[in-house]
Amino acid sequence: MHRCLFIIIGCVNYAATFGQFTNYRISPINHNPVEPSVAINPLNTKEVAVGAVLDDYYVSTDGGVHWKSDTLKSPYGVYGDPVLQFDAKGRLYYFHLSNYPKGYWIDRIVCQFTDKFSDVNAFSEGSFPKPFGRKAQDKHWVDIDPNTGVIYMTWTQFDKYDSKNFMDSSRIMFSKSMDRGLTWANPKIISFYNGDCLDGDKTVEGAVPVVGAQGQLYVTWTGPKGLMLQQSSDGGDTWLPVERCLMQQPGGWDFKIPGIFRCNGLPVLNIDRSQGKHEGTLYLSWSDQRNGIKDTDVWLSKSQDEGKNWSKPIRVNQDKTKTHQFMSTFTIDQSDGTLHFLFYDRSTAKQPNETQVVWVKSQDGGKRFEQQCISAKPFVPTAKIFFGDYISIAAVEGHVVPVWVRLDQGRASLWTANLNQK
Repeated sequence: MHRCLFIIIGCVNYAATFGQFTNYRISPINHNPVEPSVAINPLNTKEVAVGAVLDDYYVSTDGGVHWKSDTLKSPYGVYGDPVLQFDAKGRLYYFHLSNYPKGYWIDRIVCQFTDKFSDVNAFSEGSFPKPFGRKAQDKHWVDIDPNTGVIYMTWTQFDKYDSKNFMDSSRIMFSKSMDRGLTWANPKIISFYNGDCLDGDKTVEGAVPVVGAQGQLYVTWTGPKGLMLQQSSDGGDTWLPVERCLMQQPGGWDFKIPGIFRCNGLPVLNIDRSQGKHEGTLYLSWSDQRNGIKDTDVWLSKSQDEGKNWSKPIRVNQDKTKTHQFMSTFTIDQSDGTLHFLFYDRSTAKQPNETQVVWVKSQDGGKRFEQQCISAKPFVPTAKIFFGDYISIAAVEGHVVPVWVRLDQGRASLWTANLNQK
């Protein structure tokens, strides 16, 4: 993941319109950001923050039209896998991997926060759950209880990253902060079944936590046994003795897409916290190749009884082709329960590997889907350039901000589009 950094500080306002949606370039010229994470301030939806590998920070105060870029710093190192999220009081959290000079490579997940989101220098130095010696801590996701402000975080721990030794394992970890990111509870293992350390289908990975209205916790991930679910009814103090397998993920989660350096179908879990008809529904989305290695699709399953029963997989992408739809993510607008999906699409490709960006929304709990291409023009990526492992979308009170990566002539750039629904 290491790369050279070329930082330009200033405003970026490059817009392109070739179809229905205007695209805005987020990242500066001569830069190669990937793996974006986007967050919208619930107290002011014009305030949008984006993080990208390795230590990029972008802010917009006009809903995503103009952007200012900067570099996040921490004494513990800022080493990628950004996860950004605002809490209900408007505090912004930026979670990332660490390369601490006094520790070991990615030995901790660091949480930095700020109450002045437009000033990168206002971020805290960082806090973190207790490290486990030389063990690698990787690919974290976070949820924040809107009622209590408690932060829940899950991630994968590797005994030794990329080790082929069968004695080395991966497992799912959990920690929480009850003081808005100042301190963290001692991490605990919440998976019973381990995986290997090769960062592939046999590794347990992609752990996503969500919190319900009564403080109950749900965590999903994937690995050699399929899509798994773990639950806690007491804020993470105790968990099921053994996680449940919800369903298989045909073809595994680590698959090949032509022209892409690497690609995964890691699951994303969300819960409807709106006061609408689907309040309390759990939604799990992922992608897989059940229809063949040349036909990747995006799927959705839901539970309306607190995770006890789940629907059969519902195909999210609405194309009729046998092509690739990949690197999917999704979110829920908690003001009305609308589901918003974002992924790359090749159903309209006019040349090999030509790629577009597609947005899909559902306003009826996943029964019907509206699909639209939102990229102003297609691009053709090359597998020689690292493309990242995920893209991002946020939605608050009808304000929807997608962020994706393009590859043009071997260079990566970050883009967004104006999808405001109100």
